[in-house]
Amino acid sequence: MTTKIETKYVVDASQKKMIVEREFAAPVSRVWAAWTQKDLLDKWWAPKPWKAETKSMNFKDGGHWHYSMVGPDGTRMWARIDYSNIEIEKRFDARDTFCDENGNENNDLPKMSWKNLFQSSATGTKVVIEILYKSEADMKTIIEMGFKEGFAMAHDNLDELLAM
Repeated sequence: MTTKIETKYVVDASQKKMIVEREFAAPVSRVWAAWTQKDLLDKWWAPKPWKAETKSMNFKDGGHWHYSMVGPDGTRMWARIDYSNIEIEKRFDARDTFCDENGNENNDLPKMSWKNLFQSSATGTKVVIEILYKSEADMKTIIEMGFKEGFAMAHDNLDELLAM
């Protein structure tokens, strides 16, 4: 019997940031691919029963991923991630915003800046993400939207994908 790997969160309200850590039982190259290729992202990014659908993606410095999370009733939540500071199989930074189907930012919802690190570990790959928010209130809004639970569920999806 395998032990379920948990997603760990550390919330630092005074610094307006959240640290997310997760181990994956696969080499860095496979985990990196799952985070940077649209066909793989679409298979795990959304918490079930939702699914992710890429509209466009160009993973490069200055590129972006424009996608929607689609609910079982067909509801779509659009988002856009803009990439920078990419070091292949090591790290990338991203600006994460909610948007409409054309990629126009939704200024009513918080924006986030992500620093994603990929490190080889004894069991595979450790991913460490530092998410910075403009304000404590923005961070609280994202948490109240179910971010922690949803992201942990998506990580479970990634575990299943990596096990194939």
